[in-house]
Amino acid sequence: MNTAIEFQHVTKGFKGASYNAVNDVSLSINEGEFITILGSSGSGKTTLLKMTNRLYDPDSGNIILFGENIRDVDKVLVRRRIGYAIQQVGLLPHMTVAQNIAIVPKLLKWDKKRIEARAHELLELVGLEPKEFSSRYPAQLSGGQQQRIGLARALAADPKIMLLDEPFGAIDAINRLNLQDELKRIHGGLKKTFLFVTHDINEALKLGTRVVVMNEGRVCQFDTPENIAKNPADDFVKSLINSCREQEKFWEGLT
Repeated sequence: MNTAIEFQHVTKGFKGASYNAVNDVSLSINEGEFITILGSSGSGKTTLLKMTNRLYDPDSGNIILFGENIRDVDKVLVRRRIGYAIQQVGLLPHMTVAQNIAIVPKLLKWDKKRIEARAHELLELVGLEPKEFSSRYPAQLSGGQQQRIGLARALAADPKIMLLDEPFGAIDAINRLNLQDELKRIHGGLKKTFLFVTHDINEALKLGTRVVVMNEGRVCQFDTPENIAKNPADDFVKSLINSCREQEKFWEGLT
């Protein structure tokens, strides 16, 4: 099995903080895995993600993508090879849906026919009818639809790695569950490597083939959802699992 991403003793600090945002993190992620990164605000999960596409550079340590140290690769090239979807979708309001999806393929100088075919294919993939949605503008879409377009745009240049930073954080509960199911289906069909940041333990355990639990810049546990639920590695992970079980008790009490 190919190693897609390797973090080797990666550390990143910011001025004025009482601890490193990411502190000596080492992880090895296989190609095709769906990795969720779980932690509360300030745990370092987004910083770790942003170092993967060189929005930040680590103070020390290395990040290796498919055997290549990203320090040795131009930042722009790194970012064009990686899909990136965030909570604030960031669709350009003056561009249609199809034009938004085409941004990176255009930069890569794909021809017009190929770009159109890719936009059509991706709209179908994210569950939106191309004829209906291609020529719409972002303001004409619901929050859930915008998030789907953001996902399609991130997938446009067919990257091997997808980074998703709380992409469903601002979506209402019903749409969020639907989008989670959709994302699982998409990942299953594409065999890409997904890194998905969330502070929602249910989301992390539902989506991840393996889960990274972070607290104050450190990795507390990196394991399958089943093993994390059965054998929490420390008190912090235990408290997360307990909070999940408390929620379940509430619903059981209503049945």
